[in-house]
Amino acid sequence: QVELVESGGGSVQAGGSLRLSCAVSRSPFDNCMAWFRQAPGKAREGVAALYSVGGYTGYDDSVKGRFTISQDNVKNTVYLQMNSLKPEDSAMYYCATFWPPQRCPEGWTKSPFTDWGQGTQVTVSS
Repeated sequence: QVELVESGGGSVQAGGSLRLSCAVSRSPFDNCMAWFRQAPGKAREGVAALYSVGGYTGYDDSVKGRFTISQDNVKNTVYLQMNSLKPEDSAMYYCATFWPPQRCPEGWTKSPFTDWGQGTQVTVSS
């Protein structure tokens, strides 16, 4: 299993930026790493995914051009840089991955990720 701890959430005005971090208990270089979010009363949705070995990144259409996923394989940390934030981005954000390690599957937003963090809250005010 992989332990994941998110941080970096907070409250920001619309148009602002936040950077979320996900500390990973092992190097994420050979594993699919993803960010999901869930707002109250809404289904969980995939936001971004990264598989560094294959050079793959994937984004939900709602965040393309505004969010960037990256990772530091030495610090064992995955990041989500969020710019031009909108009120509809408000949600609990979760880091997720697989065990055993694997590439990001096609349709990763619907895939059964095995390991999840506790989440970090992002609130964007208008």
